[in-house]
Amino acid sequence: MVVRPARAADIDAIADLEAESFPQDPWPAGYLTEAVAGLLHSVVVLVAEDAGVVVGHAIASVVYEIAELQRIAVTRQQRRRGLAGALLSAVREDARGKGAERLLLEVRETNAGALAFYERAGFVEIDRRSRYYRDGTTAIILQLSL
Repeated sequence: MVVRPARAADIDAIADLEAESFPQDPWPAGYLTEAVAGLLHSVVVLVAEDAGVVVGHAIASVVYEIAELQRIAVTRQQRRRGLAGALLSAVREDARGKGAERLLLEVRETNAGALAFYERAGFVEIDRRSRYYRDGTTAIILQLSL
């Protein structure tokens, strides 16, 4: 397995994984295309590739000292094999290299698996946004010092 910057040829696989992982609000292929092409200057898209197949992706942005993990997803078949951790490590390294001092993210308060994953990675809760998501679920804001 290798983590690398996404390429144009990866967009369909990323879009499919978005639909699988975030059925309520997948990011559109047009946005992904712009991000991968470098048209969204603060955004980086990374993929985890296994035997030539995209099995995960992470999307993050860095603006000055603050990085934000916007998305991280792994195919159902590849979960619990360390891919999300590898993607998160790559995001952290990219953010540090761009001068970020902290990494933020939002996660649904109902997503116990993600909350446990981020806690193990060293993230701490810094805030909550009530009824943040379309379905009324509260978002928990997490932070990791880089």
